[in-house]
Amino acid sequence: MLRESDKTRDAVGTPHLQKQPQGTDVTSASTNDIEFRSVAKRYGGVTAVSDINLAVPKGAFVALLGPSGCGKTTCLRMIGGFEQPSEGTVYIGGQPMNGVPAYRRPVNMVFQQYALFPHLDVEQNVAYGLKQMRPRIAAAEIARRAREALEMVRLGGFGKRRIHEMSGGQQQRVALARAIVNKPKVLLLDEPLAALDKKLRTAMQIELQSLQRELGITFVLVTHDQEEALSMSDLVCVMSTGRIVQIGPPQEIYDRPASLFVADFVGKTNRVPATIEAGANSIRLANGVGLPKPASANGTLGAAMVALRPEAITLVRDGAATLQGTVTHRIFLGSSVEYSVEVDGLGDFLVTADRRSLNERDLAEPGERIGLAFDPNALHVFPASTAGSAAITARQR
Repeated sequence: MLRESDKTRDAVGTPHLQKQPQGTDVTSASTNDIEFRSVAKRYGGVTAVSDINLAVPKGAFVALLGPSGCGKTTCLRMIGGFEQPSEGTVYIGGQPMNGVPAYRRPVNMVFQQYALFPHLDVEQNVAYGLKQMRPRIAAAEIARRAREALEMVRLGGFGKRRIHEMSGGQQQRVALARAIVNKPKVLLLDEPLAALDKKLRTAMQIELQSLQRELGITFVLVTHDQEEALSMSDLVCVMSTGRIVQIGPPQEIYDRPASLFVADFVGKTNRVPATIEAGANSIRLANGVGLPKPASANGTLGAAMVALRPEAITLVRDGAATLQGTVTHRIFLGSSVEYSVEVDGLGDFLVTADRRSLNERDLAEPGERIGLAFDPNALHVFPASTAGSAAITARQR
């Protein structure tokens, strides 16, 4: 279990996490917009979320990342008030929210399908929430704020359009404008980009980042897309089977995975069985090749599992190579090339080469014998006993 709290920033703006002391009074934690304390959620005999302790700093862009059934959407719905915890307490702005209905919480949510009203025009969709507020807001003020929200999402002048006249990306912006028009403390995003094509999704990722910085409010994004989580957020919370398994800045999650599950799920990785003997300064791969023991192997003895990122490997024809193999497939991806290499005694390896650093004559051909070179310190070593936890477990909800 991870108990994470305040995020601070160093001189260059890098986010860091500090552990929350035992017994801290959450209501005094004014630097956090959202807190979960020992939160669990059960549906009958099924536990969707178990013992979640989490603190989301004010103004952070946080991604809840994990496979289907890991509990991320349940956590989002508990923040929004659409679900109530079975155990523990959810706080927003230092105030306990258990039992508080969704419409009384200082949050808004952008749903995956946007949930726009087809019979209303764009401005009416954006203004809908303002019209439900009590005490009532003057019509002129509602119109002004709706137009202002549309300007923020770069849809000024589109207020009288019908929803069916808007593209998918424009509809997503309308949903965003409707969510921010009443200036919530927290904005919840439930896989809002899933229905967009790749090019538009990338453009909207940039738009969301810019909007979050402009508004300065806390964004919580639920996604199963690792690239989306790493590229958009400044804090990633990786979940598996209803628990948090690692939380930290995107680069830390990718470069220093805390478990084999994280190494497997976040990005691509090669897994190799290995052995570490007591007192040895080396690690022996399953095919008998010995390598200097990397720092990540400290504290691990006996059977181990090694994770190695595809981009950490270099294909070499001449000179020293750590491993030897045969190229079985080559996949052209534009700026990069992916190779599948059958490594002697170890099986298939995925290797990614930056094509911009290669000449055409440097490209390896299927069937070619090739060497694989890498820095042993690029290896992430985990006890073999944790290998089973790397399997992605899908549960309902």
